[in-house]
Amino acid sequence: MTDKMRWRYGDTNPVVAAVDAETVIEIGDLVYQDVDDAKPAALLPDQGSEAANQDALAFNFLGVAMQRSRAGVADSIRVATTGVFEFDCPSGTFELGDLVGADENQAGTALLNQQVAEVAAARYAIGRVARRVPAAATTVLVDVRSTVMTGGVQGGSPSGV
Repeated sequence: MTDKMRWRYGDTNPVVAAVDAETVIEIGDLVYQDVDDAKPAALLPDQGSEAANQDALAFNFLGVAMQRSRAGVADSIRVATTGVFEFDCPSGTFELGDLVGADENQAGTALLNQQVAEVAAARYAIGRVARRVPAAATTVLVDVRSTVMTGGVQGGSPSGV
């Protein structure tokens, strides 16, 4: 995926995160904190299932990349820890407050850097739907919450999980 500014509105509460020189991050990538560096969702080691991958990402979720990091460059990047972002998603409908996590690739071996899907419980979520989608669509507005910086998606959900 190429750089895509996904931020639409709201405070981003940015942080500056370190990035290893060999790590490539694009604007709009979902990123997690790996010890002391930011990495895109697709680099998370496969946990064996989509739910386990989503859980691992949500637990270490740093936010959405607002700057790119090219291979061979070890400069820090700005990461939004909150705010409303528009992400690609599998065709579907969404209600306000629905839980959203990273989507997995078709092979079932890695998460996608810039695509989300509805999830069953807050432990898998990186945010909540910020605008109702009553007719099937392939994009959704998500109010993201960094687990590392804000404690993540908390509270009750429509399913009570």
